[in-house]
Amino acid sequence: MANRTAPFAGFEWMIAWRYLRARRAEGGVSVMTWISLLGITLAVFALIATLSVRAGFRAEFVDTILGANAHVTVYNSVEVTPEGVAARTIPDYQDMATRLRAVPGVIRVAPLIKGQVMAAFQGRTSGVEVFGIAPDDLATIPRIANPETSRGDIARFDEGIAIGSGVARELGVGPGDRIRLISADGVKTAFGTSPRVKAYQISYIFTAGRYDIDRTRVYMPFAEAQSYFNREGAADEMEVMVAHPERVDEMTADLLAAGGARALIWTWRDASGSFLRALDIEDNVMFIILSILVLIAAMNIVSGLIMLVKNKGRDIGILRTMGLSEGSVLRVFFICGASVGIIGTGLGVILGCLFAIYIDPIFSAVNYLSGGGVWDPSIRGIYELPAKLQARDVASAVILSLGLSFVVTIFPARRAARMNPVEALRYE
Repeated sequence: MANRTAPFAGFEWMIAWRYLRARRAEGGVSVMTWISLLGITLAVFALIATLSVRAGFRAEFVDTILGANAHVTVYNSVEVTPEGVAARTIPDYQDMATRLRAVPGVIRVAPLIKGQVMAAFQGRTSGVEVFGIAPDDLATIPRIANPETSRGDIARFDEGIAIGSGVARELGVGPGDRIRLISADGVKTAFGTSPRVKAYQISYIFTAGRYDIDRTRVYMPFAEAQSYFNREGAADEMEVMVAHPERVDEMTADLLAAGGARALIWTWRDASGSFLRALDIEDNVMFIILSILVLIAAMNIVSGLIMLVKNKGRDIGILRTMGLSEGSVLRVFFICGASVGIIGTGLGVILGCLFAIYIDPIFSAVNYLSGGGVWDPSIRGIYELPAKLQARDVASAVILSLGLSFVVTIFPARRAARMNPVEALRYE
């Protein structure tokens, strides 16, 4: 009984390599091979580049949320005072802050005063939202107290106010300038409510990394905000920061209990959950679309192999009459197709990783060549196109590409293996 050769023996690799590099005049399909290789490379590159950009955008968006906003906002439900005025302020905010700090997982609690006013400077105006906060609490907000992206001195915050870089750009001001804040809810007189107007010196200008925050937010010392917005002895809400923001839903019951009978909470997931869910849906749709692109590129391998099998029919017949088994013929053509998929996938991974790593100069070049305005932060919310290269994204692209390449290669390889050597040599 003849000895059976081991799978993927050396001679099978040799035959496959000769077929892959053969010129068209010799019966090879080098042009189709190059087209298949290029298609797989570009498809894998597009998949990795898209996944990295989507991951970077999501990470940057979440980081700006957690780095410049409360992880949990605790506020009171509406209560009608004996005078008949509906109010939701927190008169016992210091006691509430103490109770909230005692909740496991809470790392910071800051009473806030909030109000919307008009900022004015030398004829320029801008609508802003004022956050009244203690200086020590402001210094603990990561995206706000960032010396690399700020101007002025945050240590002098209690001497004036802090404004976003977008507000500063809109008004044309810098540290040391004085702007007027105008509130429609001012002093009540016999002739109605007169606007409250007061000038404040700019002590600090921050850049949080979110267009909507930098364009509208102004911080004011807590005591001054109480006086300006007529909140003496009270706070509007409590800003709570937790150690594990992704697990904030597990803390809601404890926070509500610590807040008291009238307490209500609003988490960062409540505020941005719909946008994050939209990102998840978009990520899934993009992955499916790009997976179809990889499948189309892999189908080029089938076309090339079918042509190769047709052109090499005489060779297959001779090899079969010399004793080559069906399994060996199948493996020869499987190696041809799989090699294209492996090389194309490898090149695509390299290009995709390089794109994610060097996205800043690439984006700058595209922005320059297009004349600017490619990325509008007022629409996207963040100032630049981010990319985050994740091992799971690269692995999913590699597994998808190689899996499809291997699967589609089997069918033309089986066709070659089942070819009748007599029929293949009949007209030779």
